[in-house]
Amino acid sequence: MPSKLLDMVRARCRVMHYSIRTERAYVDWIKRFILANGKRHPRDMGRSEVEAFLSNLATQGQVAASTQNQALSALLFLYRQVLDAELEWMETVVRAKRPSRLPVVLSRDEVARLLSRLDGQAWLMAALMYGTGMRLMECHRLRVKDLDFERNEICVRNGKGGKDRRVPLPQRLKVDLQRQRDRVKVLHGQDRLEGVAGVYLPHALAKKYPNAGFELGWQYLFPSPRLSRDPRTNIRRRHHVDEAVLQRAVKAAKAKAGIDKPASCHTLRHSFATHLIEAGQDIRTVQELMGHKDVTTTQIYTHVLGRGAGGVLSPLDRPGVAERRARYTIEGCLAEMPAREAPTVLSPACAAA
Repeated sequence: MPSKLLDMVRARCRVMHYSIRTERAYVDWIKRFILANGKRHPRDMGRSEVEAFLSNLATQGQVAASTQNQALSALLFLYRQVLDAELEWMETVVRAKRPSRLPVVLSRDEVARLLSRLDGQAWLMAALMYGTGMRLMECHRLRVKDLDFERNEICVRNGKGGKDRRVPLPQRLKVDLQRQRDRVKVLHGQDRLEGVAGVYLPHALAKKYPNAGFELGWQYLFPSPRLSRDPRTNIRRRHHVDEAVLQRAVKAAKAKAGIDKPASCHTLRHSFATHLIEAGQDIRTVQELMGHKDVTTTQIYTHVLGRGAGGVLSPLDRPGVAERRARYTIEGCLAEMPAREAPTVLSPACAAA
């Protein structure tokens, strides 16, 4: 395995400020691509090998279209950004068409039942996601300074696409968030006494502001109970809580609440947008709160507002139409049939009437 090449991929990802998740995903796909082709160097391969690898993912691996497209993005990143090879075949590689899916949305009663099965920090984080429409990692990466109790706002930093936005701070969570901030303050004080390194700061802010990592405002609002090592710097510090903790808690709460829908943490975000539009909020405001680049992305949440098939009044159900309701009986079924066609055995429709 050309480890030097993978190190070049990691270095390029960091130069372009890609997240650690994207970096790991790209390295994994490139490693799989090289192993699938007998450890040949990517410079010695081209379009046929790339298409064969992607086809194998779809046919043998049966991966989703989004997964196949992620693998393609990793390979294009390898050739364009790492190997600096802009080849003609790169423009003609076809991406898998992603199917259009409707989001899973919980009713208000289902959300209440789900939250009632949670407690402690898991309840606060789940309620915050539903009350603000934040994504899972946006909630986990909140810092103390992002809460504005005076303006009743929360600033979501570096969301999808590297964009910042503001969302409302739910009044019902105001006291709980203030208590959470106080707990972070106590935990941060203990870390300072024990000489724990400062919290992770993005974009080399630690060099520009050496003491910022030790300030309360920069601490994660939902810190991990244990210290961990930074995968990039190998510094032992306190990071935010692992997102799998909340995911497992929500999954268990869904089962206890008797909710059969395939709901997850992200379902709370979908429910936030749907319930806002249902309450009469204009779609442009919802678009801004959700952080959507295009309003057409937000319009998908109108599917439960009485505008879909379930909310359309059938013409047959309007007043004055089909007022007389025919009563079908066994005798009626037989009487309406010609004598030569009368069956010796009753049909299921007549027998069920």
